Amino acid sequence: MTTETNSFSLTSRKSHSLRGETTVPGDKSISHRALILGSLAVGPTRISGLLESADIHSTIGALKQFGAEIERHDDGYWSVHGVGTGGYADPADVIDCGNSGTSVRLLLGAMATTPVTTVFTGDHSLRGRPMRRVTEPLTAFGAQFSGRADGLLPITATGTADPVPVTYRLTTPSAQTASAILLAGLNAPGPTRVIESARTRDHTVRMLRAFGARLDVEECHDGRHLVVTGYAELQPQSIHVPGDPSAAAFLIAAALMTENSDICLRNVGINSTRTGFLTTVNEMGAKLRINETGKQGGEPIADIRVQHQPLRGIDVPPERAPSMIDEYPILAALAASAEGETVMHGIGELRVKESDRIDAMARGLESCGVSIRETENSLSVTGCGYDGVKGGGICETRLDHRIAMSFLCLGLAAHKPITIDDARPIDTSFPDFVELLSSLGGCLGDRDRERVTPA
Repeated sequence: MTTETNSFSLTSRKSHSLRGETTVPGDKSISHRALILGSLAVGPTRISGLLESADIHSTIGALKQFGAEIERHDDGYWSVHGVGTGGYADPADVIDCGNSGTSVRLLLGAMATTPVTTVFTGDHSLRGRPMRRVTEPLTAFGAQFSGRADGLLPITATGTADPVPVTYRLTTPSAQTASAILLAGLNAPGPTRVIESARTRDHTVRMLRAFGARLDVEECHDGRHLVVTGYAELQPQSIHVPGDPSAAAFLIAAALMTENSDICLRNVGINSTRTGFLTTVNEMGAKLRINETGKQGGEPIADIRVQHQPLRGIDVPPERAPSMIDEYPILAALAASAEGETVMHGIGELRVKESDRIDAMARGLESCGVSIRETENSLSVTGCGYDGVKGGGICETRLDHRIAMSFLCLGLAAHKPITIDDARPIDTSFPDFVELLSSLGGCLGDRDRERVTPA
């Protein structure tokens, strides 16, 4: 778990250009799901391209406690020897999910219909994130949960020995909630149904089918129905994880903001439920060339070439939020260097991420001389135009990796250096971010091991 004792600051400075080609780490969402479904299959699943970040190691540690055998091999691939659907064992210790909301929410679903008991906890940030959106539908299967008020971690979870299938309508678009319900439905009799009013990420649907589960998608008058047939016998698979589009977004934005930049990102996932950021920056006038090159792990991939281009502010519609919910922090940073106002609507979900991301970006941008307006459900950024961001702020990351990386990217285009108070959270999703950005030409200062107090 993250502690205050080893925090360190990091500074980024105005850079002349970003140039070169590179790959981004494996998709975090797909990495979690490949490990979990591999643990529920019988026999060895082989995973290459797995994201090796703190969040993924949280999932690996938890699955080992549930009885799966997981090993990293010398050539970089991972093997998962699963225990079968309903085969999880009682963990011997508390399961610490660190900073990973995906780990705890998906694991709650995976164990909810198996008669095991465990305690889930996490770091300070994760212990403040809502879990009731997952525990409520899982209770309908027969699972039991007890813990702090408002459904916060730590939570003691007891799976049911006699599950019943569930029909559940999502009140908030959430791929994590939908995935937790589908995972629980794997070991329940009959069909379990999730009803979405807005389409969410479909990685779980694709991967369940790849592992041999029967999963139907029905377009109905009241929404999109995801129906999984229970008592599934999952078959082990060989999976290659594509590059993470959410990680790519930081490099795309950095190149768009930094003069004379020209970079190419290889093998980036372009699943249609994840391309809202690309749509948005195109509307802002970005110079992108997307060359689809095939599929990896059942997901479409592409090479993306990005060249520096002055941008204009736009209105981002609320219905786009599910397809780019993780990219709003870097979009806010990018909007600061655009001409005119960018308004992001329907983003209230950002209030309950690793931090209150609306507030974190607003306060950090203000410290860099950028004007903002916020409501409970929106953020407006008045852009300073190309080469107009003053910078000079000391920005509080609040244990949030996306806040940290967003302000480091903005510092590459600002007149004065931008410092983040704590760079440790970056390791939860993009451990090589600093080294990769530096290799492309980004100017990032030495890591200062002394604690920096935000302004």
